[in-house]
Amino acid sequence: MDTMNTLEKEQAIRDLVRGGYSKIAQDTSAGCCGPGVSCCGSAPQDADKLALELGYTKEELQALPEGANMGLSCGNPAALAALKPGEVVLDLGSGGGFDVFIAGRKVGASGRAIGVDMTPEMLAKARKNIAFYHEQTKLENVEFRLGEIEHLPVADNGVDAIISNCVINLSPDKAQVWREMARVLRPGGRVAVSDMALLKPLPSEVLKLVEALVGCVAGAALASDTERWAREAGLTDIVLKPKAEYVEAMTSFEDPLYKQIVSHLPAGAKPSDYVVSLEVQARKPGADSCGESCCQS
Repeated sequence: MDTMNTLEKEQAIRDLVRGGYSKIAQDTSAGCCGPGVSCCGSAPQDADKLALELGYTKEELQALPEGANMGLSCGNPAALAALKPGEVVLDLGSGGGFDVFIAGRKVGASGRAIGVDMTPEMLAKARKNIAFYHEQTKLENVEFRLGEIEHLPVADNGVDAIISNCVINLSPDKAQVWREMARVLRPGGRVAVSDMALLKPLPSEVLKLVEALVGCVAGAALASDTERWAREAGLTDIVLKPKAEYVEAMTSFEDPLYKQIVSHLPAGAKPSDYVVSLEVQARKPGADSCGESCCQS
């Protein structure tokens, strides 16, 4: 009975997240957290502004297919991964293809960029954008697969690098996601993830907000748990770097979700006291790895 209840709860979370992202894919101006708000916080008109603050270049953004940048980022994992020509890169929760199209240019004609997403509407949006990408780059090196990040449609030892941008926090079984990443990485392969994480538990009132779950906040795990899941999956060289700037930017944009969170926090507290964008890097044993883990502030 307990197992069944857990499975039912996990499926309910997936259905909730899938519904929110389906809505965004079909009408970004509506968003999943209220009018004009995207799933991880920024309003559509702020999408490019946010991406620039996260380290994307104007050239990268201008080269993207229309609608690929929906303001769903909380970091820049493609840059963090330092992708090289000829590599196979996998993006978990690829959405409209934002990071996949950027990664495809980096790995070039001899490489491949694969996106996995569980929302059919997002997948359709990304696949529609492939034609524009090919016209601009003459590359045929990107693809998008339907699947859950807990059960990746990718062969064992099949990819050189895994990236993910503000997605793993939405999974109801994050430990399984890390096990899957370890499975599909080649020996010596690496992970470069940007995600939402907690410095300390959120107040119960915030956890009750449906918008907070779909908005990449209530599903966020403690940074220490993220490190443990990566280590238990068999990954090494784990580096965690919390970055409060993203949450502070969302607050300064007067995002409705973050305004709700502020209203439920203790007097004098701010969202970045609890939640941050977390850069996570790790490696699968097989290349030079020291086996250490650390957290840089």
